[in-house]
Amino acid sequence: MWRSYLRLRDGGRRLLNRPPGGPTVFVGLGSNTPSPSRAYAPPAERKRFYQNVSITQGEGGFEINLDHRKLKTPQAKLFTVPSEALAIAVATEWDSQQDTIKFYTMHLTTLCNTSLDNPTQRNKDQLIRAAVKFLDTDTICYRVEEPQTLVELQKNEWDPIIEWAEKRYGIEIGSSTSIMGPSIPAKTQEVLISHLASYNMWALQGIEFVVTQLKSMVLTLGLIDLHLTVEQAVLLSRLEEEYQIQKWGNVEWAHDYELQELRARTAAGALFVHLCSESTTVKHKLLQE
Repeated sequence: MWRSYLRLRDGGRRLLNRPPGGPTVFVGLGSNTPSPSRAYAPPAERKRFYQNVSITQGEGGFEINLDHRKLKTPQAKLFTVPSEALAIAVATEWDSQQDTIKFYTMHLTTLCNTSLDNPTQRNKDQLIRAAVKFLDTDTICYRVEEPQTLVELQKNEWDPIIEWAEKRYGIEIGSSTSIMGPSIPAKTQEVLISHLASYNMWALQGIEFVVTQLKSMVLTLGLIDLHLTVEQAVLLSRLEEEYQIQKWGNVEWAHDYELQELRARTAAGALFVHLCSESTTVKHKLLQE
C-alpha cells in the first residue's frame, strides 16, 4: 500500500505547478444529484474532455484542476480534499483515464464526493454505529457445521484473526454456527465505537466503505491496522466462495473479474483511510519543487 502511495507522491509532483483560480467544471458521478437516502453510484463511462490534471492549494484544502477548470462534486461544491497526498492520488485517478473516463474505476474520487456532499446526511456518530453494526453479521463470525473440510478451513483461517482483534482491542467477539450469529457483548461495541471515534469523518467514510466490501468489521480492522494485506483480507472475506471454486471449478472470467474488482475497491478504501489520516502536506513541501 505504502509503495503505491510513494509512487503517487513522486509522480504527482508534476501536477503541482499549476496557477490557482480559473473556471470550474462540474463532473458528477451520476446523471442526477442523489437523494439523501443513498450514496453515490458512479455512471458507466464518458469521453475524456480534458488534457491535463493538476492540483492547487486553496483556503479550504487542495483542489483538482482539469485543464484550467476546477473540479466540482455532484452537488456543485468545490472539490476540495484535506491533504496533499489524497489530492495527488485523486489527480492520478483522473490523469490515468484514457480516451474514455471510466468512473466505476475511480473509487477515491467517489469516496471524496461522498465525504464532501454527504448525500445520506449522516453525522459522525451515525457513521460509527453503522460500521460497528456489521459485527452482528460479520462474515468471519458465522461458521458452517459441514463439510468438515470447510469447518477446519474456517477455524484455521478465521480464528487467528478473531484472536488478534480480541487481544488488540481487549474485547470479546467469538463465533457461532447458529443462524443468529454470535452474541456480541455490549462492552465490545462500546470499545470499538470509542476506537472509531478517533478517526475523522473522511476516514470513517472510507472505513465504512471497506466494511461493506469485506462484509466484516474484524477484517477491516485488521486491514486498517496493517495486520492484513489487501489480498489477505479479500481472500479471507471470500473463504467459502474460494473453497467452492477449488471444489467445483472456476467460472471463466467471471470469478476472476469479481476478485479483482473487490481487491480494487478494498485497496482504494484502505488507502483513502490512511491518506485522510495523513498530515496536510507531503513531507515538508507545499507547491514548490
